[in-house]
Amino acid sequence: MIQGGPLVQIGIILVSILGLWIGARFLVDAVVRLARRFGLSDLTIGLTIVAMGTSTPELSVSVDAALKGLGDIAVANVLGSNIYNLAFILGIISMIKVVPIEESFVYRDGVALLASTLIGGFVIFDLRITRLEGVLLAGLFTVYTVYLLRASQTEGTTNQPLEGGVARPVTKQMTFRGRDIVFLVGGLALVLVSGDYMVVAASELARGVGISEWVIGGTIVAAGTSTPEFAVSLVAIQRGSLGVSVGNVVGSNIYNLTGIMGVAAIVRPLVVNAAALETLAWLAGITLLMVAALWTRRVLSRLEGAVFALSEVARWILGILG
Repeated sequence: MIQGGPLVQIGIILVSILGLWIGARFLVDAVVRLARRFGLSDLTIGLTIVAMGTSTPELSVSVDAALKGLGDIAVANVLGSNIYNLAFILGIISMIKVVPIEESFVYRDGVALLASTLIGGFVIFDLRITRLEGVLLAGLFTVYTVYLLRASQTEGTTNQPLEGGVARPVTKQMTFRGRDIVFLVGGLALVLVSGDYMVVAASELARGVGISEWVIGGTIVAAGTSTPEFAVSLVAIQRGSLGVSVGNVVGSNIYNLTGIMGVAAIVRPLVVNAAALETLAWLAGITLLMVAALWTRRVLSRLEGAVFALSEVARWILGILG
């Protein structure tokens, strides 16, 4: 329980967002350096290591909410973050710079994004997520991640110089620097503490001002936990790393619906109200439109990005106004 009125709770949410952002950046910096030592591609790093790192706030908030019996915040955070990632983050990025998409990314990871949304929606449809369903979701994410890493290793081996007519992979030695250890431990601790305070403050604020926990979880909390994705994607696009920028968003969405929601349900079965179906329908529509836009032209234009970003603003207004 946090003492104080709405202003205090809003202040705690804002400080928690800052803590989540800083902690996730420390965490991502450490894991990206480690991934580079293994010679992984920018796209693979974005889809896996960076996506899981920047989604640590969502994991923290959803698991913490599950432990407290706040199923609405746990699931709304996942669905709301996914909508925010696709509509607002990719929308803003494409307004800054037209984003071309590789054909292999569109067909492989675009299909994975649609599939994870469909499977997640099927699990949520009865407004309950059991432990068994959580295990299945987490298992699907594990299979997808292993597939990506194996595919990346195969590509890396193919690109190695030939020795005696046979490609010889270069062996990488994994080493940790002291700074990496500090960033990993410190970043994770900061994310976990910030996530706990955000859940408590958001749920109390929702009850105090008459806004449902579902709306708070799907807007304020979702945007707050997505700040690492936003920051990393903006920095990546400015540095010319499209693979990390776009892969981070798509990978985070797949991870949220399978890995994070699965782990939260394993910790404690989740129960949500009927508002979940409206948010789920919105997410399905945004995901379908985004993948269709990428499939047709393999590029996200500035106009399309503006439309997606404005759709997220409209969603917030409609949600807060009830």
